Amino acid sequence: MGVLEIAKGMGVTLGKLFTKPVTVSYPETPARLQPRYRGRHILTRHANGLEKCIGCSLCAAACPAYAIYVEAAENTPTNTLSAGERHASVYEINMLRCIFCGMCEEACPTGAVILGNEFEMADYKTRDMVYGKEDMIVGVEGSKPQRREAAKNTKPVKRGFVVTPRREVEEAINANKNRSSSVATIPGSGVGVKPNLELNEVKR
Repeated sequence: MGVLEIAKGMGVTLGKLFTKPVTVSYPETPARLQPRYRGRHILTRHANGLEKCIGCSLCAAACPAYAIYVEAAENTPTNTLSAGERHASVYEINMLRCIFCGMCEEACPTGAVILGNEFEMADYKTRDMVYGKEDMIVGVEGSKPQRREAAKNTKPVKRGFVVTPRREVEEAINANKNRSSSVATIPGSGVGVKPNLELNEVKR
């Protein structure tokens, strides 16, 4: 290597000293994500609070990484959780196997599963990387380690990113926020039902 090549390399280094850094001091400074980024899954609800998932397992069948496990159960008059005849009594995703390809989102006939923007899921134990329905239902903020840390410090979940959600995610979040006022409660489900809405009506 000659002196000229060394001078050229040093010239590049010196030139960068006077430009604005592009690095981000994460997590002190939140990372800015693009709306199209696909992260941790969100299980959505209808406007009346019923889960959109009907336990059909099409998402599990479409998953190329075999990361999804679903067990279905029948809805009953005293335990109605979804708008269909069945609901997912168990819904699990192994985040270590998931490749976040979005095939589950495409395969779902009711729009029950969408990919959100959360990516901060690093954890210490393998079993903690299996997320259940209670970890992914719309309205749950943060990943498992973030919620544990928040509970330990009695503080709100702090996310290390900012993003303008894509339309599907924003609609699911807003629908969950606006579903509080109701006039009746479905026995055994703990959710309210707005008037003139049939339980078996499945809307996308």
